[in-house]
This record gives sequence, structure tokens and C-alpha cells, in this order.
Amino acid sequence: MIIGSGGQLGSELEDYLVSLYGREKIYSSDIKKNNSNGENFILLDALNKDDIYKTIKENNIKIVYHLAAILSAKGEANPIQTWNLNMNTLFNVLELAKEKVLSKVFWPSSIAVFGPSSPRNPAKQFSIMDPTTVYGISKLAGERWCEYYNKNYSTDIRSVRFPGIISYKSLPGGGTTDYAVDIFHSAMKKEKYSCFLKEDTYLPMLYIDDALMAMHKIMEEKKSNLSISSSYNLSAMSFSPKELFESIKKYKKNFDIKYNPDYRQKIADTWPESIDDSYARNDWGWKESFNLDKMTKEIILNLKS
Repeated sequence: MIIGSGGQLGSELEDYLVSLYGREKIYSSDIKKNNSNGENFILLDALNKDDIYKTIKENNIKIVYHLAAILSAKGEANPIQTWNLNMNTLFNVLELAKEKVLSKVFWPSSIAVFGPSSPRNPAKQFSIMDPTTVYGISKLAGERWCEYYNKNYSTDIRSVRFPGIISYKSLPGGGTTDYAVDIFHSAMKKEKYSCFLKEDTYLPMLYIDDALMAMHKIMEEKKSNLSISSSYNLSAMSFSPKELFESIKKYKKNFDIKYNPDYRQKIADTWPESIDDSYARNDWGWKESFNLDKMTKEIILNLKS
């Protein structure tokens, strides 16, 4: 079951898992229903442990992808609500894993766990982490709790630290890396794009197809091969808004951009420019399929159709 299936990542994960395992084996849930929800959708408040427990037991669910969260930029508008949702929904799932109701859980962390004192180029798997956003604080705390449950209760919680995820199918969900999604929609509409980051702001990024593949790959790996019981660094490419703009210009000659940095620039300035994900590559064979130009071509072609 996917908890938080209505978000950018969850909506595409559902289609991906259905293609692998069949519709009848995949359940999705969210706090509200929308037109894209298919079969096996369950209206669910992830903050209600009793409802989660009942749903999982009634449907004999053993594996959960827990994606419910408020993201970095949106989270700064309401820190307490963000902490409550991001942490207490995780505890509900961790407790079900502790009680052996669930056999395996995927929970996404983020590069937001890094901060101004972290190495920026690259950020190592083990380094100083001093996040400056409530989103990053909740993700770092979540990592520590995942490792605690794994080591003390023999649970099987698996996690990666996602960089910015870029997709053409779903709209952004309130993250600091969202410019890299927005910009494609402006290009297709022939609009001048107003970027909320400086042109030379480098951030680690990941195309959605690689993100889905990474989640599936780590969940399929033998537990004995996983040396990290908190969350794995993960990355594929790093680029700046200017470099992404120039890549899009190859297909949209008249496309134009202006730079109007806002409060999200301060968040981006505390995040790493690149990621050392050698543990993921060595432990479970992580390898990306998309670089910047391949991703740009893929998105432009798909948005056209």
C-alpha cells in the first residue's frame, strides 16, 4: 500500500507498481480522493493509527511505501503542522512494523537533512547534518528513528535521501527544487519563465523514472546486503537553472527566462551541490539511467503528446 498516493511521487509510484505486480495487489491511500484514483483506493488519514491498522489488517497488506509529508518550501509556512504530519505519520507506520503487522516499509528521506555545515560538493553519506528547515529537521529525526527501530526491534525499514525529483506527469508539491518541474510547463506554454533561484544554484536532481526504479530496487534487495539502516544517499545529476534552461533551449529556441530569487534561495544555499552515493551503488547496485540532456528530451517529447 502507498500512503500519500496523491502527491507527486505517490501518484506515479502507483502506476509503476501496478505495472510490475498487477492492479489487485496494489492499494493506494490519501486523505482526499481525486479523479486520478483508480481501483483499490482507500480514503485514509495517516495521522490516525487505528484507521491505518484496521486498513492494513483487513486488506492483508505487508509492505508499505509511506510517502505522506509536507515538503520544504510549503513546510516553512506552518512548522508545527509540518512536524506533526511528517513525524507522527511515520511513528504510526514504525509501530506497525515493530508489531510485525508490516514486514517491510519504504520511507523517503531527503537531501534537506544536510545544512550549512555539511560538505557541499559532494555531501558524504556520513557527515555533519544541520538542517535549517522544519522539513529537513523532520527528515533527519525520521532517519534516526528508522535506524532505532531497525536495530532495536528488528524491523525492515528502507530509505533513500532523495534529491529533487523531476516529472512531467504531476505538478510540484511545494519543494525547493520545484523550479525544475515548473520550467518545462512554461516552455511548452511559450511563457517567459520566472525562476525563484539564482541562475548558478547547483542542486542534485533525479528524473522520476530513476526515482521509481531506485525505490523498487532497494525494496527488492536482500536485507543482509544493506549496510545503512537509516537512509542512503542517492543522486544522478547536478545542474543549475541556467544549465537546465540551456538544455530546454535546444528544443524551444524562443524560450526565455528571468531570475527572481525568493525565500527558497536561502533554503537552496544550505543544501549540497552534489551527492556521494557510493554506498547505494556498492550495496544494492544503484545506477541512474538519465542525465540532464536525456531527461530534457524525454520530458519535452512527452509533454508534446
